[in-house]
Amino acid sequence: MKNKNSSGWSKIARRIRVPLGFAFAILYVWLAKPNRISIVVGCIFIAAGLLVRAFASGHVRKNEQLAVTGPYAYTRNPLYLGSIIIAIGFGVASLNAWIAAIIVVLFLAIYLPVIRNEEEFLRAKFPEFEDYAAKVPRLIPRITSLTGAGTFSGELYLKHREYNALIGALVLLAILIAKLFWLRAAH
Repeated sequence: MKNKNSSGWSKIARRIRVPLGFAFAILYVWLAKPNRISIVVGCIFIAAGLLVRAFASGHVRKNEQLAVTGPYAYTRNPLYLGSIIIAIGFGVASLNAWIAAIIVVLFLAIYLPVIRNEEEFLRAKFPEFEDYAAKVPRLIPRITSLTGAGTFSGELYLKHREYNALIGALVLLAILIAKLFWLRAAH
């Protein structure tokens, strides 16, 4: 049975996730206590997450057809998986347990309801979604591909403006590195 409050919250969560992300970035910069190693290790996760998001954006034709190739052959939500990996990277880079806790809370409170809401939309729009959902996990990727690689489209990558994730990550990393130097100079 569909929960009306859950549906209502997922719509609110969908609207506030981007502004909340910017507000969290400010809090993040304030609370982060990075060191060189934490930034390097964090960058490994951040780069991996950006690659997952980039690859996924080149396979999705939003509202036109159900994406089942590329990373969508392993997980139904590779864009969110990429975002989670990026968030883990920034959590590691920050060296702050409060940031890690906030990331978990934001994921549970914002992204899970949004994912559920988007899947309800896909289920209604694409009759084949039910079969796809039965074979491909929601978030944690399966080991083997359901359908195959498919063809990556740079045009779709640009259309979806996925490069904004890269720009945002680079800006936040630059601020984090500047804070690292500022913290060193202060000691």
